[in-house]
Amino acid sequence: MKQEIICEKCNGKNIKKDGIRETKNRGKVQRYKCNNCSYRFSIDDGFWKMKNHEDKITSCINMYYAGMSLRKIQEHLQMFNVKNSHYSTIYRWIIRYVDIISKLTDNLQIQSGIELMSDEMEYHRLGEQNWFVDVMDTETRFMVSSDYMKSRTIENLTKVLKKSKSATGEQVKIITTDGLQGYPRVLKKTFSLQSPYHASSRTKSKIIHNVVIASERGFNHKIERLHNTIRDRTKIMRCFHGSLESAKAIMKGMEIYYNFVRKHKGINNKTPSEEALPELALSNNKWLSLIKLSKLDKT
Repeated sequence: MKQEIICEKCNGKNIKKDGIRETKNRGKVQRYKCNNCSYRFSIDDGFWKMKNHEDKITSCINMYYAGMSLRKIQEHLQMFNVKNSHYSTIYRWIIRYVDIISKLTDNLQIQSGIELMSDEMEYHRLGEQNWFVDVMDTETRFMVSSDYMKSRTIENLTKVLKKSKSATGEQVKIITTDGLQGYPRVLKKTFSLQSPYHASSRTKSKIIHNVVIASERGFNHKIERLHNTIRDRTKIMRCFHGSLESAKAIMKGMEIYYNFVRKHKGINNKTPSEEALPELALSNNKWLSLIKLSKLDKT
């Protein structure tokens, strides 16, 4: 990925560097000038007009998903930073940048193995039963798609499986699920699963639906291990701050953290993205790299 600089005023591409702009909290920012209309501007790298440094913002996001509460992060900033930030500000950073990054990560094509696992986690938000549905590649441990939803309807499950189909293409041959009765219908819509009992099924199904029922064949250990990792973080959260939209955003951030930031011992202490997306080069500050990549034009 490389950045194509376009004039904000006339959309011209005849651009040159035109000095450095000094900012109070973010240091030096490159300024550009359009040779067509003489308009001077700086690029929005994801932190345009933010009053705090990008390293501070991304470190707060990482601390949150690593296990610290919003108020604990605020106390940490008060102790080690000259300029403190309120916990509500940190929360808004999380929601803002998860949304920015997800526009990139939701459209990536991964190198997967031949098997995907899909499962659900039950949550209770404001006394209401909700579900987190996710799909994981068993070889790279990459969480291919996920969503937080009010109910496990066919429509909601189909949206999640469609994303996993889009990300993996024709690489998948086996899909392992639990005994939820809606999965065959969902897989028929998304992966063209053919029923072996249907008389009119003349074409061989492209995938195998492997059903694992805990009481009969045990657990799907790899995806259950993923769920334990998620529960370690979410069990101390307070009802996902109330709204469904907030819960969706926080869990999307958990997906990003698991795939791109957290190292996994099962794949030689690498992140799942290093296995599934070997050409995606990220710096040590992976949150910052993802934000900046999300702002680049793909050329």
